[in-house]
Amino acid sequence: MQLFQKFCCWVARIVHLPEQFIRFLIIGGVNTVFAYSIYALSIFLGAHYTLAVLLSTVIGTCFSFKTMGTMVFDNPDNMLIFKFIAVYALCYFLNIGILRVLTLVGVTNLYVAGLTSSLLVALVSFSLNKWVVFRKKKSVSSNLP
Repeated sequence: MQLFQKFCCWVARIVHLPEQFIRFLIIGGVNTVFAYSIYALSIFLGAHYTLAVLLSTVIGTCFSFKTMGTMVFDNPDNMLIFKFIAVYALCYFLNIGILRVLTLVGVTNLYVAGLTSSLLVALVSFSLNKWVVFRKKKSVSSNLP
């Protein structure tokens, strides 16, 4: 974990972005590979694609929740899973909406549209996870004389 933090700090200095956002991007990439691996393994084992997507989504969301919570936002509180799922759902619909708008304004290359949408949704996802899901509560200090 310490090596990961040092690496993220080094990358953040080079690209001039917050270290936490770098951790978010890296862990997001790992989460994507993990979820896709579940999907691919399920297909390989003969599962119908709908079951493969379901397994990938459920297991991937749980995995993402734990890795985002602990490695990105330093908050392992399992009770936040419902907020996390709500953010994922919101980001899904936002992604679809952005893709729809991009295609309506003439972006016909769905790869370019998807990349553009993904970058925008990643910023929203990071913000919502940071300020809504894994928000650190301020400690109450006593005002004793």
